[in-house]
Order: sequence, then structure tokens, then C-alpha cells
Amino acid sequence: MLKTVAAGFVFLGGFAIMVLEIAGARYLTKDFGGSFYIWISQIGVILIALALGYAIGGALADHFKRAAFLAPLLAVAGLFTMLIPNFTPPLLQAIVMRHPLDREISALWQKLDPALGSTLVFFLPCFVLAILSPYMIRLAARRLEQVGTISGLIYACSTVGSIAGVFVSGYVLIDFMGLSAIFRATGALILVLAVVSLLMDRWMGNSVEPLKS
Repeated sequence: MLKTVAAGFVFLGGFAIMVLEIAGARYLTKDFGGSFYIWISQIGVILIALALGYAIGGALADHFKRAAFLAPLLAVAGLFTMLIPNFTPPLLQAIVMRHPLDREISALWQKLDPALGSTLVFFLPCFVLAILSPYMIRLAARRLEQVGTISGLIYACSTVGSIAGVFVSGYVLIDFMGLSAIFRATGALILVLAVVSLLMDRWMGNSVEPLKS
């Protein structure tokens, strides 16, 4: 039960990250065009968010040792994601319009503007979602000899969720849903994870025990 809950949790987290990455790249094209640099920026920003989320998530799990700690973080990320279509258009427009209209945008800013836009819109939710994997490893591993097995399971499930997110968003969601609807649905999924995290301590025995050899 313990491993199943943790594995399902990170699967959905990985799914949400890839939906934001794929749909997000499409979302940025309306302001920055179809440049190759949009994909470079989106991939790079998401990878930075993942790296920081993994590092900080493990430290937070060692300190707080309760799944309920994730609830407010996920709630903020979920609400942020749901509201992307409402508050981000002026931000992205401001990035573009800060350049003089009578001058061509320099090659440097053609590369960096999409990265700045991606950071403002997608860094926060992806960073929070990246926290889930190391946090679940700490919650689910009760003995030192289980750490390797649990780590492999958690990261495998997160990666499978990401694979599902790539194909579902690319082949289904973008074809049949508008980008605004995709962001709102993804935000709602993240809010569901916030609720689940509140219940998870009860399922996992209320708190994390010290790892035993």
C-alpha cells in the first residue's frame, strides 16, 4: 500500500510536468513565434526546475518528514497553473514590447526572451512537482536496504508518468482541448495531489520513522 500510493503520486506528478512542458512550448509561440529557441528555452527551464526540485525536495523531506507539508506547495502550484491563461499574457507581452518597435530584436534577446517567458510561467509549478519524487522516496523507505529499490521504483514511475504526459498532451490534449483548458485541467490535477498529500500521512503511518539498518 505504501509503495503503491507513493508510486501513483509521483506518476501523476511526472505526467503534469510533461503536459506543462509540451503545452507550454505551444503556448509561448503566440508571443515569441515558432523559433527553435522556444523549445531550447522550455526544455532548459524545466530541467533547471527539476534539478532544483530534486535537490531541495530531499532536504525538505529529511526536515519535515510529513506528506502534509506538500499540500500548501501543491495548492499554490495548482492555482498558479489554473490561472496561467489569466495573468501571464500581460507578462509575456511586456517581455516582447520592451524592445523598441523601430528596431530589430537582437540575436541575443531572440534567444533569451523565450527563456525568460518560460521561467516566469512554468518554473514554479514544475519546481514544486519535482519535489515530489525525492520526498516520496524519504517517506516510503523505512529501512536502509530498501532505499535503492524504493528510489528506483519512484523515479521509474515518475518517468513513466512523464512519458504518458508527452504522448497524451502531444497526441490528444492539444488536438482536442484549447491550451487554456489544458492548463486549468492540469492545475486541477495538481490540486488533487495537494488533497491526497493531506491524507497520505494517515496511509503511511502519520510520520516518517528513522531509517533502520
